Amino acid sequence: MAIISDFQEEDQTTKQSPSSSQPKPKSIPFTSTFDPSNPAAFLEKVFDFIANESDFFDKESAEKVILSGARAVKVKKAKAVAAEKAKIAAEEKAKAEKAAAAAVAKKDKGVDGKEDEKKDGKPELAAPNKGNGMDLENYSWTQSLQELNVNVPVPNGTKSKFVICEIKKNHLKVSLKGQPPIIDRELYKSIKPDECYWSIEDQNTISILLTKHDQMDWWKCLVKGDPEINTQKVEPESSKLGDLDPETRSTVEKMMFDQRQKSMGLPTSEELNKQDMMKKFMSQHPEMDFSRAKLS
Repeated sequence: MAIISDFQEEDQTTKQSPSSSQPKPKSIPFTSTFDPSNPAAFLEKVFDFIANESDFFDKESAEKVILSGARAVKVKKAKAVAAEKAKIAAEEKAKAEKAAAAAVAKKDKGVDGKEDEKKDGKPELAAPNKGNGMDLENYSWTQSLQELNVNVPVPNGTKSKFVICEIKKNHLKVSLKGQPPIIDRELYKSIKPDECYWSIEDQNTISILLTKHDQMDWWKCLVKGDPEINTQKVEPESSKLGDLDPETRSTVEKMMFDQRQKSMGLPTSEELNKQDMMKKFMSQHPEMDFSRAKLS
């Protein structure tokens, strides 16, 4: 909650021209509280204060000035979001170009792309497949930030009644009746069992959908003990945002922006909007003393 309180008029020495006969308006103390969940209440108090202490609302242009200020804030916010997206896109492009250059350099040196030993003796992490997962001998998996898809090849003609698929919060078991398990290990991270499903595709593949519990993290492997991928080389499918309706897309983009801001210790879109509104209001009312205003 932001608090604006204890405004005091500061002593200021100003130089006035000899021709100036009008006294400078004095700053008027203003005390109120700001509840982020109910910004309209704060604005109502501000408007009441302005109405009581000035003739601003007696002017025909008052409503136009307020609406113009609100539109300016929205435009400024949109520009800030667009600039941040452009910056992130440029950074991702630079990373991709750097990775491509590194791959070409490896090829020129005769490196075959397998997991090699680093100078410190640790194996180099493998690059993810096109689905940001890994293709293994007995199965393959892909992922998005929200879920994972596992594909397990089985003999042609396999029916669901011959499949054993046990999905638990931290464990996955997949096998055919009477045969050793294909997968039977602890998952890399926890999932939501009630939001997971499996089915037989074309009678030759077990398809499993796992919903992540933490939907803001990339998995390095499906189950513990499997080879790990280098998550720094994961490529989010941002193009899928274009498939969403405008309202949903706007919400998703806002969440992504806020998450990036929080990770960098920067204000979220809502906090930026509040700051812009306050700055706009302060610039329109220089007669008020905001020297001790605090907005958080």
